[in-house]
Amino acid sequence: MTKLIEAEHLSRFFGKQCAVNDVSFNVSKGEVLGFLGPNGAGKTTTMQMLCGNLAPSSGAIKINGFDLLDQPKLAKSSLGYLPDTPPLYKELTVQEYLCYCAQLHGLVKPYQTQAIERAKERCGLAEVANRLIGQLSKGFQQRVGIAQAILHNPEVIVLDEPTVGLDPIQIREIRALIRELGENHGIILSTHILTEVQESCTHVQIIHQGRLILNETITGLNRQMNTGTLQVTTRMVPDLKRLLVIPGVYSIESPEQNCIRIHHDVNNSPAEQIAERVIAEGWGLLEMTPIKKSIEDIFISLTQEQSHPV
Repeated sequence: MTKLIEAEHLSRFFGKQCAVNDVSFNVSKGEVLGFLGPNGAGKTTTMQMLCGNLAPSSGAIKINGFDLLDQPKLAKSSLGYLPDTPPLYKELTVQEYLCYCAQLHGLVKPYQTQAIERAKERCGLAEVANRLIGQLSKGFQQRVGIAQAILHNPEVIVLDEPTVGLDPIQIREIRALIRELGENHGIILSTHILTEVQESCTHVQIIHQGRLILNETITGLNRQMNTGTLQVTTRMVPDLKRLLVIPGVYSIESPEQNCIRIHHDVNNSPAEQIAERVIAEGWGLLEMTPIKKSIEDIFISLTQEQSHPV
């Protein structure tokens, strides 16, 4: 699979403050990479480095095989970028703005009209083409921002917080557009909205305090989210040591004396053996409930581990 983005050992300092610390990853054609992290984690700094708006303190970036520092024009010609604040001229109509962007991208005149019509069609802008951008809703302004990013049909598209401030219907429409674009491009989607990643992406990375702490496919992430915890309530306080020796049981939390959480192997659930042991010991089984992990649980767990290393 063709690697469209190759980021190797990226770091960025602002004075003595390290905003991005030794970050490496690749994105290939057909992949939508969700770049997750809390505010201030280093997402936007990384996006700016990938787009050539900010030089890394160390490390290397290749876009579609071209080194961003050694061959910046060739690298950037393969790149479309929507920053967190779309670069719109609100006194222009959508048509005027896209014509202007087509010229900035260096599209030759015979191809400009075709490229503009294609971008308007893909982003659902045909009906508002002659309206002033400043009179459009936030959702349509985001669409115009995406249209300028894909106008020259770049191999790589970088979207920084593309759905912030949109209503639920607008969010659904933008997510559908991102999934469609992801079929023929390599996309990086920077966000702190966890459901955004599940809805739109094929891969996910989590950055925290400037470091990558997770790099996983959505399929792998969903595997992690499969039920791996049983909440067990008993009439009498159970002997945790007697439960820990059951095959497949990894660990036990005891938030309350008669209510415990048993973490177990998702591929070999020991639920039946646990129930048999509780009944045999006479502890009185009142309830056994599987708890499904959410992406929020994984996110919080990972960031807390990094913030409070053992």
